[in-house]
Amino acid sequence: MLLTLDLNDARPLHEQVAGAIRRAIGEGSYAPGDRLPPARDLADALGINANTVLRALRDLRDEGLLEFRRGRGVSVAGRADGRALLVQRTRELLDEAKRLGYGREDLKTILEELT
Repeated sequence: MLLTLDLNDARPLHEQVAGAIRRAIGEGSYAPGDRLPPARDLADALGINANTVLRALRDLRDEGLLEFRRGRGVSVAGRADGRALLVQRTRELLDEAKRLGYGREDLKTILEELT
């Protein structure tokens, strides 16, 4: 898995890591049941603290995208699908809208106009 972080991004690092993993799952780089590299290896590759990666992994577990199995590491949950990518892109859209001065209701109105 090739993850990159944007040091100019205002979001916390653990959110960036979670977003990159969500994208990888949503784009099919990881299928349900696939194991992720150990958190320590991901942290070393990204040049960040392993606790930051672990926090991102726990967030994704809480969302239902990952499963933690004692002695077997972290794997993609059986129900993970394209929804992960959609959730990630929606979050990015919300962040961009906020940056431009639009709120959630403004986005709802835009979406309703498009459908």
